[in-house]
Parts: sequence; structure tokens; C-alpha cells
Amino acid sequence: ADAKLSLKRALDLAEPEGYVQVFVDEGEPLQKRITDLADASTYAATLKQVFAAQMDKVKPQLAQSVQVVSSDVDDSLIEPLTARELEVLHLIAEGLSNEDISKKLFRALSTIKGHNRTMFAKLQVRNRTEAVARARELGLL
Repeated sequence: ADAKLSLKRALDLAEPEGYVQVFVDEGEPLQKRITDLADASTYAATLKQVFAAQMDKVKPQLAQSVQVVSSDVDDSLIEPLTARELEVLHLIAEGLSNEDISKKLFRALSTIKGHNRTMFAKLQVRNRTEAVARARELGLL
């Protein structure tokens, strides 16, 4: 209930400024919450439509990247990497620091570190160097 109230307040503050992308960038978890509010708020209904349009554009790209990754990866991955994790992995391979990655992707440093943790677990590695090496073995880079 508190989360719903907080989201409603955020929508009320964002509506006069027309903020849209900040909500869309948060992806599916927020999309579900905004969908719950769509009947009560015209701005939430607008955001719901933007989410739907965004997904229509992204689905073909995700499907293609999943096919590429699936064909290159053997069964030793616990779970496939998400599109965002792959993006972070590529930036790590380019030599960017976590701070540089967070600035480039407009995400909090803690978010990037979280992506690293889950990515390391999926790749079964302990650090960035091992992650890049493992990703190369699997054909992800």
C-alpha cells in the first residue's frame, strides 16, 4: 500500500513536467504497478500506452539477441544474461569502471554493482576479469 501511494505521488509530481522515459526505463516491474493505477490516473494510462509501444519496438530486438546468445552459449550457464547484463558486460570488456558504466547508462552505481553480482553468479565467476574471459569462452563477446 505504501509503495502504491509513493508511486501515485511520483506520478503526480512527474505529470506537470511530462516525465515519461524515467518511468519507462525502469521496465516491467514498474510497468505492472503503473498498469494497476491506469484506471485511477490519466497520466498512468498514458504511461501504460508508452510502455506498450516501447515493448512493441523492443520485443523483436530482444528475440534476436536471445537467438544469438542461445546459439553461442553452451548449457553451462545457470541462467541466460539479460539484455542489460550483456550491455554492462560489453562495457566492462571495453575497460569502463563501474562508475563510468553508471554514468553512461544513467543508472545508480549500486544498480550497476547489482548487475555485476547477478552476472558474475550466472557466469560462475568471482570478478570482472574472469567475467570477461568466461564471456569470451561462451561467445558472448
